[in-house]
Amino acid sequence: MFHVTCFLLLLKEGNSNFSSFILSKIRINMRFLRNIALFCAVSTLIQCSGLRKKQNNDLELLVKITTPMGDMYAELSDKTPKHKANFVKLVSQGFYDSLMFHRVINGFMIQGGDPESKNAKQDAQLGNGGPGYTIPAEFDTTLYHQKGALATARLGDGQNPKKESSGSQFYIAQGKVYSPEQLERIERSKQKTTPEMNMEEIPEFGFTKKQIESYTTVGGIPFLDQSYTVFGQIVRGMEVIDKIASVKVNKANGNRPVKDVRMKMELIYLNKEEKAKLLNKQEQ
Repeated sequence: MFHVTCFLLLLKEGNSNFSSFILSKIRINMRFLRNIALFCAVSTLIQCSGLRKKQNNDLELLVKITTPMGDMYAELSDKTPKHKANFVKLVSQGFYDSLMFHRVINGFMIQGGDPESKNAKQDAQLGNGGPGYTIPAEFDTTLYHQKGALATARLGDGQNPKKESSGSQFYIAQGKVYSPEQLERIERSKQKTTPEMNMEEIPEFGFTKKQIESYTTVGGIPFLDQSYTVFGQIVRGMEVIDKIASVKVNKANGNRPVKDVRMKMELIYLNKEEKAKLLNKQEQ
């Protein structure tokens, strides 16, 4: 108490040197406290960021594709990291929003992703646009063109011997059901040169038992396997593929739908329970 009284008296008497000294100490302490507070705030943000990152790692990514005919949900493969990263980047940037499915062939596939389709006139020919780059092919024998496969469009082997993918154009396989005999003929055909498809030979090509079962029941486009990169699969909304594939098209204009079919995409992150509920499956 005595020290406090003396301190107050000294200030009252106007001891400017002492007062300045005390005030400078107070300012130093205030700066120190501000620095401590700032350090704590930054540390908290870093910890929270790490927590969010850890939580995101526990979630599973799906791409929601909204169309006038309904919604489709696609799962992207980790076996094609370049294609997955590129697709996620474009979707997050809103690249695909308002683009068209500009090429539709019933019994084959539905194709989109040409940026020139966003504001295209009704008679405009589409299919040549892109972001200005290609992606190296990423073939994996476990990824194949069963119905609902998400794959990349590209130029033919004559212009593109490395089979590099378009930077943005993709297609979703519809196809048809094949007999075992038809699949055997496709195997032999792909093991040799197939100039009618503008493709190079793949001597080691062959269908696995799983692929044969899929193509003979669900269907797809088996003759495109190992020639075009498959990087995902529609896991919900398969009926939407059929609805889009059945629209009226102008065959003279590259099979462009007479009435524009536009899309919107978004990334959604779900935990296992949410994903199972979305896909109408019970968690194993």
